[in-house]
Amino acid sequence: MRKDLVGYLMGLEKIHGQVWKTPMGLGGTIISMLGPDALELVLKNRDGAFSSARGWRPFIGKVFPGAIMAMDGDEHRYQRRIMQVAFRKSALRTYLEQMGPAIDVGITAWLEPTERSGTRPMYPLLKQLTLDLAASVFMGVELGRDAKDLNRAFVATVAASLSLIRVPIPGLTMWRGVRGREVLVKRFRSLLPEKRATHSGDFFSEFCHAQSEQGERFTDQEIIDHMIFLMMAAHDTTSSTLTTLIYLLARHPEWQERLRAGAQAVGKTQLEHEDLDRLEELSWAMREALRLTPPLTSMPRMCVKDTEFLGYRIPAGTMVGVYPMHVHYMPSLWSNPQSFDPERFSPARQEDKRHAFAWVPFGGGAHVCIGQHFATLQVKAIMHQLLLRYRWSIAPGYTMPYQLVPIAKPRDGLPVTLQRLS
Repeated sequence: MRKDLVGYLMGLEKIHGQVWKTPMGLGGTIISMLGPDALELVLKNRDGAFSSARGWRPFIGKVFPGAIMAMDGDEHRYQRRIMQVAFRKSALRTYLEQMGPAIDVGITAWLEPTERSGTRPMYPLLKQLTLDLAASVFMGVELGRDAKDLNRAFVATVAASLSLIRVPIPGLTMWRGVRGREVLVKRFRSLLPEKRATHSGDFFSEFCHAQSEQGERFTDQEIIDHMIFLMMAAHDTTSSTLTTLIYLLARHPEWQERLRAGAQAVGKTQLEHEDLDRLEELSWAMREALRLTPPLTSMPRMCVKDTEFLGYRIPAGTMVGVYPMHVHYMPSLWSNPQSFDPERFSPARQEDKRHAFAWVPFGGGAHVCIGQHFATLQVKAIMHQLLLRYRWSIAPGYTMPYQLVPIAKPRDGLPVTLQRLS
């Protein structure tokens, strides 16, 4: 399953159909449900039969307590209502203005001033860039010497979500994850008094001052919990998306040149908010990268009351798994689903409209990713400057080896040869 999720699911689908159950440790069971109708049933959750909180907490509860994806009902609506203030259009415009110069500095350093070309591992470079951007935009600080410590802390917390041993025994994965969380809590708590006292325009400051129409505000602990989770999501999932897109554009240089021409047509080295909609073909390519390898390939839920799918009873107390990546490869929804074909998202084809849940890299329903517009903005801002600065390629015959869980990323860092354009 970890090596070839889509092949694994499609193989079992041929044997068992779209629903089957698998025994888990300690007498538990997980029911897998395939197809866009399964995603719609579980993610829209119209009758409240599926709990996101009870689905995610076994995996992330110790390292990301208070994460908005692990909340249900009134608590989820309350927290999301306040958080939405930090994602309003005026705030996104400010974040983009802050990112432009930082992206320029970051990607310029990928080659030495005297180098015209060089081979670099793209994933760690992108992860460092997006972490620096997240720190600047989310925290309003420059990481400096703290960058490596915070990056290690985030890596440890994410890895702990798949720890086989779920207690923090010294030296094991969960223990490292819990220690990583302690580093993050200490860092955010130290910044709280200053952020409460001033309004600086970054996410952290926005959360400290955010207030719903009903006058609701976050507590200190809620702010810390949300900041840790959003910092992780903002740089880990964006790094995953960018890595996949860069790999695909190296495999398909005709599309790289096509997108470079679109970037040059904008006539600006750094994007402004009104430029985002002009990069239509870049949007198609990004959406195609998210179809082929969504950062989050599966989503767990807990069934909390008896329900039914395709005539099968799904009993309360059963873990349920749904799989966006499987739906993204269904031949009934996508033409030649294994191929890289950004034009499938063009107005003339709109393959993603064949079902409301055909394309779901950001989830759906009440728990649809609150930061999806920020993520799109950040990917476009980075890709725009990258296309103007470099041409890139991979070794002949190279295929990127993927780790698909907990977040999709290359096992080898994705070695790419960069050629400076200016």
